Amino acid sequence: MGVWWGARVVGVGPRGTYDGRVTEAQATSETRKRVLLAKPRGYCAGVDRAVQTVEEALKLYGAPIYVRKQIVHNKHVVSTLERQGAIFVEENEEVPEGSIVIFSAHGVAPEVYEQARERSLKAIDATCPLVTKVHHEARRFAAEDYDILLIGHEGHEEVIGTAGEAPAHIQLVDGPEGADKVTVRDPAKVVWLSQTTLSVDETMETVARLKQRLPLLQSPPSDDICYATQNRQHVVKEIAAECDVVIVVGSRNSSNSVRLVEVALDAGARAGHLVDYAHEIDDAWLAGATTVGVTSGASVPDELVMQVLDHLAARGFTDVAEVTTADERLTFSLPQELKRDMKAAAAERAKSAAALAATVADA
Repeated sequence: MGVWWGARVVGVGPRGTYDGRVTEAQATSETRKRVLLAKPRGYCAGVDRAVQTVEEALKLYGAPIYVRKQIVHNKHVVSTLERQGAIFVEENEEVPEGSIVIFSAHGVAPEVYEQARERSLKAIDATCPLVTKVHHEARRFAAEDYDILLIGHEGHEEVIGTAGEAPAHIQLVDGPEGADKVTVRDPAKVVWLSQTTLSVDETMETVARLKQRLPLLQSPPSDDICYATQNRQHVVKEIAAECDVVIVVGSRNSSNSVRLVEVALDAGARAGHLVDYAHEIDDAWLAGATTVGVTSGASVPDELVMQVLDHLAARGFTDVAEVTTADERLTFSLPQELKRDMKAAAAERAKSAAALAATVADA
């Protein structure tokens, strides 16, 4: 096994139970089939918050609960929530007037809030706070009359939402090639912002290209690319060169999951594949492989990763070492509008319980 500087490697026991030690086979054998399991992987704080928002809303208000767009970009999560009573729609017009609608983790443009008000919808905003931060930055720089260069992928929901905050000031820059097409009013008054789920390396390449043309280009006051995106890309870079193939669990419409495959290949993996489920793994990918890397996008529940480990174990990849490069402990509180209603419901339950207790005592 290779050495990962700055990374912690632990063994993995049966069915994904991490026992905190490296087995003798892992430490001494370079030929035995093994899995390098990346950590951090899976749910980030923003995704966890968004999924919890839908789950708690279903408990509090009952089904159906309408969700504008996919709450997060993961097929399994969406289908699971649908079975619980969530109804996913593309636009507010599909939501019956007066109903509850949840906005996805990717954020929405101001006009979407206005549309909800016009239809008397009770809107719950599950936008990731890190995306909201970029929205605040866009509004602030627009108010100061900056040209804003938004680095991101055209058509992505997060980009649409951010661009909607200041459409007259924002230009989309979709990758390094897009840097050559930018035009600004004042080269001394221009700033770049970015989609939160991009490849760190490609974003920096785009910024470098922009600065060749615009030396006075300003950077955002804090890093726009999400901590979880960066952490997941970093650990993949740590393991990629050791891997014959890297399997990323995630959906194809998940920007950060797609980027993980690209990062793995750029960092030296011989092959990389994106799958939603373990059964999508082609045995041909594993032919001749001795080391398989496994990770997952930020919207993927870990149960899907465990199923991949079981699938690989059945094909001889029984030694699993978890490679850790960061310890994520960040959490986000639920949306204020939901917390307020949850608190009111709890108070009402307590009041009813007290009244019932008084009635029983008087009987």
